[in-house]
Amino acid sequence: MRRRRRLPYSAESHLAAHLRATVWGPAEFVGLPPRWLVVEGMLAGVAATSAIIGTAVVGALTGVPVLADGEAGLVCAAALGLYLSVVGAGRALVGVAALLGACLALQAPQAAAGVVLAERGQVRSVVVMSVEAPRAAGGGDHARYLCSVADRDGVLLGVRIWRGCDGSTRPGDALAVVLDPLGRVPPRGATPGPGPMRGPTPWGVALVGATVTAVVRSYRISSHP
Repeated sequence: MRRRRRLPYSAESHLAAHLRATVWGPAEFVGLPPRWLVVEGMLAGVAATSAIIGTAVVGALTGVPVLADGEAGLVCAAALGLYLSVVGAGRALVGVAALLGACLALQAPQAAAGVVLAERGQVRSVVVMSVEAPRAAGGGDHARYLCSVADRDGVLLGVRIWRGCDGSTRPGDALAVVLDPLGRVPPRGATPGPGPMRGPTPWGVALVGATVTAVVRSYRISSHP
């Protein structure tokens, strides 16, 4: 039976170092990373996060679908991944940053709609037409009652309301909702809830952290005299 030839120790070490650098980045520095490298990572991460959220807010304000739906945010996340690849970041960290950017882009439209309603929304009273119980809506610990509502003229609104809709709500009850006078974002229940940025904030912080890590670990001594 033929034995497999084992690579010399130095060759194995070189191969392992090469794989580690490819996956996680070379990180060719001793001790703390250069301060300018941390700043570069912070700027890249904050710029990407601001672009992803900012495009969604602009889209909600202006009614441009490609911005409001988060598609532009996905492009920004892809651009961040491309930037990290160009600077030589490890592939795993590029993938993590791109994935976090995509998750943030999917969270941003709802947050942007909340920002618009907080800025220019108007509270109106609507009439509950029907109430859908949590079990009918899918069940689970976090299921919600959903109310179909109509305006004063009896015209059904295009979305179902969950804020302010609960087990005591009955058809014919009045429900307060916040409407966008320009009709660019869907209405919401007027019941106070968490701030619109509560959802995207953890994703944004994680994205900045992943970007800083990826940029710092991309450092190569050979590329910087």
